[in-house]
Amino acid sequence: MCQGKNRNPGQDLTLNLISNIYLKHVGFTRIFCVINFLGGIGCSPMEYLETEVKFYLPSIDPIRTRVIDLGAVFKHRTFETNIRFEDAEKSLIQKKSLLRLRKDNKITLTFKSEPPFKDDQFKILKEFEVEVSDFDTMEHILKSLGFKEEQVYEKWREIYVLGDTHLCLDTMPYGDFLEIEGKKESIQLLASQIGLLWDKRILLNYLAIFDIIKRQLNLSFYDVTFSNFNNIRFDMAPYLKLIEADALKS
Repeated sequence: MCQGKNRNPGQDLTLNLISNIYLKHVGFTRIFCVINFLGGIGCSPMEYLETEVKFYLPSIDPIRTRVIDLGAVFKHRTFETNIRFEDAEKSLIQKKSLLRLRKDNKITLTFKSEPPFKDDQFKILKEFEVEVSDFDTMEHILKSLGFKEEQVYEKWREIYVLGDTHLCLDTMPYGDFLEIEGKKESIQLLASQIGLLWDKRILLNYLAIFDIIKRQLNLSFYDVTFSNFNNIRFDMAPYLKLIEADALKS
């Protein structure tokens, strides 16, 4: 966990300095330390193994009711704007990594990458995340480091907490989903209590799901925004076999 620290007024790093820090040579941990320093935060980015699954929801209201009936506590509902960044070689997506700047009720910069092991039951990723104070400035820093905006995606998210498990009711431009994040045993138990079938779980991220929809519908746009989907009506059901984890294994 990052700890706050006092900055020395005479000690400053300029964009000219950090723009000379090359990601391939110093790695994401160093980049996040620089970002933390600029924000007056400690130089220990939070590393975390994110463990989660998703379920497609044909109807979101009954699931919300069931989640509340189980005792989950509502935290907040927010609208997210996310920007996925890439380098010139598109090496991040090739390595199944994600560099994301998000704005909702706060601003966070996140880097996700694959863990050193495989798991076909859960979506597990290594995650570094840091809160930053200014969206536009952080965007400018990333561009100065050689990254470019690759894709924008939007989402409405309701967050509930039950014990040590987070439940997110997500409305994407192409459909509604429940994302359950926590310990493996808690995720499976909660999915069962909600009435969800484990073989219907989804381990893909929302951008990978969109890529499948984009190919199937021959969509011309790349950003996953509500305005882009304004005049598109489609049934998600025919595509579920293309995104559900057990269907992908067969």
